[in-house]
Amino acid sequence: MERITSSKNQLLKDIKKLHLKKYRHQMNSYLLEGEHLVEEALTYGVEMEWCLTTDEGLINYSHLIEQISSDKIRIVSEGIFQTLSTLPTPQPILAVVKPQEKQQIITYGKVLMLDCVQDPGNVGTLIRTADAAGFSHVILGEGTADIYQSKVLRAMQGSQYHLEIIEADLNEKIAELQTLSLPVFGTELNDVAVNYREVGSVAKYGLIMGNEGQGTNPIYLQQTDKNLYIPMVGKAESLNVAIAGGILMFSL
Repeated sequence: MERITSSKNQLLKDIKKLHLKKYRHQMNSYLLEGEHLVEEALTYGVEMEWCLTTDEGLINYSHLIEQISSDKIRIVSEGIFQTLSTLPTPQPILAVVKPQEKQQIITYGKVLMLDCVQDPGNVGTLIRTADAAGFSHVILGEGTADIYQSKVLRAMQGSQYHLEIIEADLNEKIAELQTLSLPVFGTELNDVAVNYREVGSVAKYGLIMGNEGQGTNPIYLQQTDKNLYIPMVGKAESLNVAIAGGILMFSL
């Protein structure tokens, strides 16, 4: 294990760049911060390029450190570590990892499609909920938040290793699912939409959740088998997209 003492070290500069999407793409790497996310990555055999920790981290996270090749571990001071993290009080361990290989799941089960869901917390929560509800795929449509940014990763809590997540044209995926006889449900609030309770339980299907402010793109809603709404008895005009998605994913 080597110790880095200079804040001008090139590796530290490269790690800081990974907080920006364009550099994550250029370097084909992303950051995992904290014990749980690093542990999940190790559990699922994710390729690790670097692990950075402090003297405290060497003791507290020895069960993780011992699983990583010593030539990939760098020790820094608490002050330097703070500059690498996006968190106000970070756990002193982070890893630079490669995006996981696609699992090549050919058979669709339950499929969540995200149409321009922009809030990182919502995207991460929806993916984590899809994982909990037994979905096989999450398809990220255009405009949806990058799953490798820190807020999405923290909200997913490792769920990206448990199901297939792909970026794709939702028009194409809607047609593909329907060709395979999977019904596709959209979500909207109008007189034409169907109360989700009337649908009952469906073994396999696609579910589209739309943008926080604009809802689901009308182009997609015209292609769905049914568009659903969640009846509300209170005075709120709408539900948060992650809450609505959770209700639908566990109810259908």
